[in-house]
Amino acid sequence: MNKSELVKSLAEKAEITQKDATKALDAMVETIQQALADGDKVQIIGFGSFEVRDRKERKVISPATGEEIVVPATKVPAFKPGKSLKEAVSVTEEKKAAPKRKAKKK
Repeated sequence: MNKSELVKSLAEKAEITQKDATKALDAMVETIQQALADGDKVQIIGFGSFEVRDRKERKVISPATGEEIVVPATKVPAFKPGKSLKEAVSVTEEKKAAPKRKAKKK
């Protein structure tokens, strides 16, 4: 699902215009980005948490040259899904993976 499909779905479910749904989605994304930039954690109960994690400095090997390169420490955004989201996804996957049973003939 891309942004325009998400906006369309939001508009239908919230019974608002696509223009208003776009404004709401953009405002939400901007708010989460600003909170993370300020060092805050954003929790949406039932959905998940957005936070900033510290990534340590590490050494990697360049595939092009084969030489060792040091990647400096940095901060990265991270998302941890909530229980409800995990359950919704696993139920969907279980339905897809479950073999279809044939009805027995009498």
